[in-house]
Amino acid sequence: MQGALAGFFTIAAIVVTGVLLAHFKVLGELHRALLNRLAFLVASPALLFSIVAQADLAHLFSHTLTVSLLAIAAAGLSYLLAARALFGPFDARAVIGTLCASYTNAGNLGLPIAAAILGDMSWMAPIMLIQVGLLQPLALALLDTRSARHAGRRVPWYAYPTLPLRNPITMAVLAGVAVNLAGVTIPTLLMAPIDMVGAIAVPAMLLAFGISLRLDPMSGRGGHVPQVRLILIIKLVVMPLIAWGLGVQLFDLTRHELLAVTVIAALPSAQNIYVIASRYEVGELLARDSIFTSTMLSVPVITLVAGLLG
Repeated sequence: MQGALAGFFTIAAIVVTGVLLAHFKVLGELHRALLNRLAFLVASPALLFSIVAQADLAHLFSHTLTVSLLAIAAAGLSYLLAARALFGPFDARAVIGTLCASYTNAGNLGLPIAAAILGDMSWMAPIMLIQVGLLQPLALALLDTRSARHAGRRVPWYAYPTLPLRNPITMAVLAGVAVNLAGVTIPTLLMAPIDMVGAIAVPAMLLAFGISLRLDPMSGRGGHVPQVRLILIIKLVVMPLIAWGLGVQLFDLTRHELLAVTVIAALPSAQNIYVIASRYEVGELLARDSIFTSTMLSVPVITLVAGLLG
């Protein structure tokens, strides 16, 4: 578990750095906006292109990925049903809430945990592909539509299918898949700068996240707190139990596969949800507090899962 704890510590250290930089007024609101914009429009597309272009796509068709995909769908649906019953009609924050309840941190936290607990980081590649290739484009399309309406622009019906294709993250994923399927080896001369820019993504997200913790209202306060509690229950309890139940009852997974899908489901909400919320100026505090709290609480949850199934 030392590798997993090291992953948690690394994330915490960078977030705390962002908090301190904001506290001592080295970085402020404009810097946070710059970091979020850089991560969303430049660094994240470069990082995802690099990962997808080199991933093992054959692993996408395994039973473990099917279980993970069903767990994501069940968690998202659970949130929407519960949020509608508890908090009334949906608004744009429902998109962010659904992401927080179902979109796992398979990247900067999932990779070290996979290495430490599962012994193989490739377990995270398929779930990352599904999330950035399916779940995230759908959410971005909904938010793009909202932005167009707020700006007074009418989006014709035939433009809706192309909305995901106008997002740099989605385009980077699709380009990576195309390169992978074609078996093209990108020359090091071209890949090196892409990797270097992509390496900015995670630190930029975490620093912006830390700045928000210092500049925005304190975590755990505000009208969004009940929604955060609902998200935590679904993300850290319901989603892992669904993945475990599906793996045992329907797909007869091996013990190691069962451990993998349950650990993946128990990962906290991903940091890039906050970047998305900031980019579209909706549900920022909901995303921030859900990510922060789920990351803290996922440590004992994943430790328990590893102890029971490992």
